[in-house]
Amino acid sequence: MNLLEGSLKVKKLEAKIILKYDDTKTAKAIAKAVSPDNFKTPKGLFIKTIQKENEVSTQIRVQEKFPTFIATIDDLLFCVSTAEKTLQITKKLE
Repeated sequence: MNLLEGSLKVKKLEAKIILKYDDTKTAKAIAKAVSPDNFKTPKGLFIKTIQKENEVSTQIRVQEKFPTFIATIDDLLFCVSTAEKTLQITKKLE
């Protein structure tokens, strides 16, 4: 058994990730790219992304499962990175 499987007992894990962009248009595009996660989550997992001005804020809550918590944050940041790269390529094509 490894450290993540049983020795660490927690009831709830929470994170708030705030990303700041140069402009509102970029922040809005990033928020829209990752907002489908607001609706499709398994039981015990809450994720909500909102955009306000040039900031994208994501709240993540997980009940008891540390590996799920880490995987959710990793997945979110990967999706954000992909959206940012897509926007950069799109801007170069304009």
